[in-house]
Amino acid sequence: MSLAAVQTTRPTRQLTAVEDAPRAATPHVRAVPAGPEARGFVLYVGLDEAKAAAAGTSLGEIVEAIKALTAQFAPEAETHAAVALAPRGAGGRDLDVVRLALQDPSALAAHRDEVDEEEQDRAHAGVVVDISRKRLVLDNEAAPLTYKEFELLQYLVLREGRTIERAELISSLWRAGDDEEVPNERTIDVHVRRLRAKLGRYEDIVRTVRGVGYRFDRHADVSIRYASTPSPDLF
Repeated sequence: MSLAAVQTTRPTRQLTAVEDAPRAATPHVRAVPAGPEARGFVLYVGLDEAKAAAAGTSLGEIVEAIKALTAQFAPEAETHAAVALAPRGAGGRDLDVVRLALQDPSALAAHRDEVDEEEQDRAHAGVVVDISRKRLVLDNEAAPLTYKEFELLQYLVLREGRTIERAELISSLWRAGDDEEVPNERTIDVHVRRLRAKLGRYEDIVRTVRGVGYRFDRHADVSIRYASTPSPDLF
């Protein structure tokens, strides 16, 4: 996979001090500004050669077009293009691969956090409900939940300790016109049973409140990893 990024900078001007008075009276002139200033920008483009070809262009043509556009706006600007290389078939979004390959600081920091979380998951025997990444880890192994099964678990987790009626689960998680058939209050039990089956020996974290609905109860061996920003559903 080959991906492109373009960096544009402006020529550097060097400031010099001129001595017009005796040395003792000469004010100090800084060669570097006291505060930071913008010196250019970096534009990361996530696009592999196959996608570029399918669009009727190439990475080289796109780079040249961006450089020409920059010259129209600022003829004195300097430009430098760098191509991000990754193993063929490498997973992840093109843009994320580019940012990591070109050592973007914020992308590197996010990647380190992700690696740290995965190491924590491996060290945690029990249940990890990872809301930030939409996954469930059981005894260091990712559980094969469907999207709807995770949504059902997440809905209960975010309302920990509160009994949720079947009608509320249906109205909140299913909409008419979705690919999946909207269940009724009886068939919602089927969805919960499937979720519990995948929870294995931890199935009792989803409790049945007879005649009412379902409730998530926290256990000592359950860890919840919330999203980086508070969820509006978290009460």
